[in-house]
Amino acid sequence: MAKYHWQSQNVKQSGVDDMVLLSKITEDAIVDNLKKRYMDDYIFTYIGPVLISVNPFKQMPYFTDREIELYQGAAQYENPPHIYALTDNMYRNMMIDGENQCVIISGESGAGKTVAAKYIMGYISKVSGGGSKVQHVKEIILQSNPLLEAFGNAKTVRNNNSSRFGKYFEIQFSRGGEPDGGKISNFLLEKSRVVSQNENERNFHIYYQLIEGASAQQREALGIMTPDYYYYLNQSGTYKVDGTNDSKDFQETMEAMQVIGIPGDIQTQVLQIVAGILHLGNISFIEAGNYGQVESTDLLAFPAYLLGIDPNRLQDKLTSRKMDSKWGGKSESINVTLNQEQANYTRDALAKALYARLFDYLVESINKAIQKPYEEFSIGVLDIYGFEIFQRNGFEQFCINFVNEKLQQIFIELTLKAEQEEYVQEGIKWTPIEYFNNKIVCDLIENKLNPPGIMSVLDDVCATMHAKGEGADGTLLQKLQAAVGTHEHFNSWNSGFVIHHYAGKVSYDINGFCERNRDVLFPDLIELMQSSEFNFIRSLFPENLNTDKKGRPTTASSKIKKQANDLVNTLMKCTPHYIQCSPSRLDSYAILTAETWPCWRGPEQQGVLHLLRSVNMDNDQYQMGRTKVFVKNPESLFLLEEMRERKFDTFARIIQKAWRKFIARKKYEQMREEASDILYNSKERRKNSINRNFVGDYLGLEQRPELRQFLAKRERVDFADSVNKFDRRFKSIKRDLILTPKGIYLIGREKVKKGPEKGQIKEVLKRKMEFGGISSVSLSTRQDDFFILHEAQYDSLLESNFKTEFLSLLSKRYEEVTKRKLTISFGDRLEFRVKKEGWGGGGTRIVVFQKGPGDVAQLKPGGKTLSVTIGDGLPKSSSSLYRRTAALLLKHTLRSLSSAHQNGGAKFPRGPHNPQADITYSSPQKQGRPLQGGPPKLGSQRGPRPPAPNQYNQGNLDFLNVPDQGMSGKQRKMSIHQRPPPAPKPQPRPQGPRCRALYQYVGQDTDEISFEANDVLDLVKEDPSGWWTGRIGGKEGLFPGNYVEKI
Repeated sequence: MAKYHWQSQNVKQSGVDDMVLLSKITEDAIVDNLKKRYMDDYIFTYIGPVLISVNPFKQMPYFTDREIELYQGAAQYENPPHIYALTDNMYRNMMIDGENQCVIISGESGAGKTVAAKYIMGYISKVSGGGSKVQHVKEIILQSNPLLEAFGNAKTVRNNNSSRFGKYFEIQFSRGGEPDGGKISNFLLEKSRVVSQNENERNFHIYYQLIEGASAQQREALGIMTPDYYYYLNQSGTYKVDGTNDSKDFQETMEAMQVIGIPGDIQTQVLQIVAGILHLGNISFIEAGNYGQVESTDLLAFPAYLLGIDPNRLQDKLTSRKMDSKWGGKSESINVTLNQEQANYTRDALAKALYARLFDYLVESINKAIQKPYEEFSIGVLDIYGFEIFQRNGFEQFCINFVNEKLQQIFIELTLKAEQEEYVQEGIKWTPIEYFNNKIVCDLIENKLNPPGIMSVLDDVCATMHAKGEGADGTLLQKLQAAVGTHEHFNSWNSGFVIHHYAGKVSYDINGFCERNRDVLFPDLIELMQSSEFNFIRSLFPENLNTDKKGRPTTASSKIKKQANDLVNTLMKCTPHYIQCSPSRLDSYAILTAETWPCWRGPEQQGVLHLLRSVNMDNDQYQMGRTKVFVKNPESLFLLEEMRERKFDTFARIIQKAWRKFIARKKYEQMREEASDILYNSKERRKNSINRNFVGDYLGLEQRPELRQFLAKRERVDFADSVNKFDRRFKSIKRDLILTPKGIYLIGREKVKKGPEKGQIKEVLKRKMEFGGISSVSLSTRQDDFFILHEAQYDSLLESNFKTEFLSLLSKRYEEVTKRKLTISFGDRLEFRVKKEGWGGGGTRIVVFQKGPGDVAQLKPGGKTLSVTIGDGLPKSSSSLYRRTAALLLKHTLRSLSSAHQNGGAKFPRGPHNPQADITYSSPQKQGRPLQGGPPKLGSQRGPRPPAPNQYNQGNLDFLNVPDQGMSGKQRKMSIHQRPPPAPKPQPRPQGPRCRALYQYVGQDTDEISFEANDVLDLVKEDPSGWWTGRIGGKEGLFPGNYVEKI
C-alpha cells in the first residue's frame, strides 16, 4: 500500500524525506534511499537542515506558481523536501532574526548547482513585494543569469551548461524584505578555455551564440564565419549542444545587456571584442631562423580593425617584447624577438586578458545597476564549480579544489567540531565521532611558513622565472619535494604531485603550473591595447605603465587564496543555511503548555523537564546539560517543532482573523457610503437598508466547498448571496450569486439523472458572466430589490435584498477590468432579453413597477409582462449620514416594521425562514453605546410602536432626532425624580420554549443580551417585529429572532 506525505494534498511518499530518520544510518542506506526517491522523481531529500538535490537531467513539474504558493510561509516539514522550502526558511530567518543568510551550493560538475541557484533567485523574486524600483532590481537580478551564463558557462564532458567561474551573489534587502540591491563577487574564471578546449567540449557559449544568432549586418561587420573556421573553436571538434538553441540564447543575452543598462554602442564593442578574439586566434606563426614570424600577414588586419589598433603594431607586439636591462647602474630598454612558441603564448595571453577583463566589466555593470549606498539585510548564494577530478588535472583544478577544501573547512568548523566541543562544555555523556578535519590539507596548500605551503613554493619559483619553459615546472616539483615531501597528504610522481583531498586523491600534472600562476600580461600588450581608438577598450586596460613597480607581481594563486579567505570571512558573518542552532532558552517551546506560558514560575531546568514530560518524551531520549537540553533522536525534536509550529500557526491565524475583521469593517463602512451614492436621487430606499453593515459573504463560503468548487483556488470572493432569478415565465428560482475579481457566477441545483449519485441534488454552475460582456444594469425608481444584468447573450432578472452592496462592488470590479464606468439606468418600465431555448424562445420581457400598499413587493405576471407593486420607501435623496446621529432610535423604530433586523442588516423572506440560506460568517457590528444609566424595567417600553401614516414619504425626518441615551435614557429622565423600589427577587419559572443560537450576537444596548454561536436560550417572548425576548445566564433581554432556531 502506497504511503503519502502527512500533510501535502495526497502526495505519495517515497523512501524517507529526512535521512536522519533512517533506522540505520550507513552509506548503503543513504544511497538506497536517494535512489528510491530518484526513481520516483523525488530529487530533493533532507539530512536535517541540509538539502540533497539529485540532478534528474530533465524538466520536473514541481517548480510552478502552485509550489511557490504551497511553500511560502510553511514550516520546513509541512511539505515534502524542496529547494523552495530551504529558500523560504532562509528568507523568513533573515526577516525574523535580522541576520544575513547564505546558502552554499556544492557538488561536482553537472550536479545541477547553477539551476538550483536560479530557482532560489526566482523564488525570492516571486515572494518578495516592492514597487517599480524593486521590480527593476528583481529584473536585473534575474537577467544577470543569461548574461553571465553566456560569457561564463561552457559545455564540458560532464555538463552541457557548466559554470566555468565561481560567483557569490548577494541579494540585498530592505528592512521590509524587499530586494532593493545586490552585489556579485566572481572568481576563478577558466581563462584557458578561451584558447583551448578538451575533446567533446566547447569554448564559452557566447562564441557560438554570436555565430548562430548574429544578424546579417552584424555578420558582415564582425566577419562572422562558421565555427570550424576559427582555431579557438575547432580544436575540440564540438560545435553543437543537444537541447541548446544558440540563436535564441543570443537574443536573450542581448536583451539582458539592455535590461542591465549597458549602452548600445558599448554592446557593439562587446561583440567586437568577442569576434576580435576569434580572429586573433587565427594568427599563426612559423619558425624563421629561431625567430617567430606571422605566417599570413593578411590575417592581422581584421582583428586589428575590430580592436581599433594598428595591424603593424599588433604584428610587432606579438613577435617581440620590450625588456629592461640594467648594466653598470644604468638601465635601458631593448627589443627581444620571440620564437614561435613564445609568439603563440603572447597571442593567447592577449586573448585571455581581453576576455577576462570583458567578463569583469560585465560583472561590474550588473553591480552598478543594482548597488545600494548602504547594506541592511542580505541573502548570499554561492555557486561555484565543485570538486573536480579529471584524467588530467592542471593548475585550474588545483585552484578549484583548494576553494572546495576551504568550504569543507567551514562546514566542519560550524557543525561537527563545534557540536562535539559543546558536548564537552555541557558535560554530556556521548560517544566521540571520528571525522576528518581537513584543516591539515588547507594548511598544506596555503601555509606561508613552517613549512611553506604549495602556493608559497609556487610563488617563489615564479618570482625567479624569466621566460616560459618546462624548466620552471621541473624546478617547482623539486622544491615541493624538499618543502612538503614528507607531508602525509602529499606525494610526488614523475609528472607532478598528488594531494590527498577530503574528497579523494587527485594527481596534478605539473606542466604549465608556473606559466598559469604568473598570469602576467606583458607591458607591451597593455600598451598596445591602450592605443585603441575605442574608449571602451582603453578603459579595460587602466594600468599606469610609467610608475616603477616594487615588490612581486600578484600571481594567480595569491589572488585565489585571498578571494577564498575573503569568501570564508563573508560566509562566517552570515548564517549558513545548513547550520541550525539548538535553542537554549525555555521560551522557545514554552507556549506548548499552560503552566509554562506566558511565564514559568520556578527553576528553568524544572520548566524544561515539565515541557518534555508534557509531550511524553522518554527519559533516555534526552540529557540535561549545564545550560541546554540535548535530544537524542530527531523524531523527538521534530515533535516539539511540529507542536510549536502549530501553536504559532494558531496564534497567527487568530491575529490575522482579528486584523482582517477590523480592516473589513472599516472597508465596508466606506463601501456603504459609496454605495449610497449610486442610488442617490435615483431610487427610493428601503427603510431599514440604508444604514446596515456590509458583510460581503452572506453564504459563508469558507464552509461551503460545494460552492467554492466552481472558483479557482484562493479566488477572492467580493460578494455572495442567495438571490431570486426569474425565468421567461417570471417563475422565481433560487440561485447563489457570487461576485469575484474574475466575474459573476450563478450557481443552481439539479438532480443527478444517472450514475452512482443518481437522484442526489448537486450544485451546478448555471452561468458565468465576464465583466467585458456586461453592458449595463437596470433598476426601478422604487424601493424594490429587483435589478437586471444586461449581457451580450441574454439578460438576467434578479432580486436581492443586498442589491446596493452588490452594485457597489460590481461597479468597482467592472471599472478595474474594463477601464470604463458601469452604466446604471433607472426607470419604472424595464425591458430585458431572455435566453433562446430550442426552436422557440428568445425575445424580450417587460417589468413594470407601480405604487401599491405595503413594503413587500407584490408580483403579478401576465404574458410577457411582470407587474410589481410596492409602497413608497425613503425619499430618493436619503443617505446614510443620519446613522451617525440616530442609530439607536432607528433600531427601535425599525422594530415596528415587518422585517427582521439582522444586527444592522436585513432580510425579507418570501416564505418560511431558512437559517441555512442566511449563513453569515462575519460578526455583527457594535453601534455606539449610550452613557451609563440604569436599564429600563423589563417590558416597560418594548411594545411595538406603529408608524405614523405615510411617515417617511412626506419628507418628515423627525425620527432622526435621537432622545438622550436612546429609549433607556428617556425612561431614566422620566423617572429620575421618582425612583421605583428595588425589584423583588425573581421566582423560579417553569421551563418553557428554548432556542439555539446560530451565530454570535453582541448586545448593543443595555436592554439587549449577548450570546455565542450554539448557546441555548430560554425563549420568553416572540415579537412580530423580529426582536424577541430571551434569557441566558440569568439575564433577560432582547435579541434578533433570525439569529436563533427553536429547539
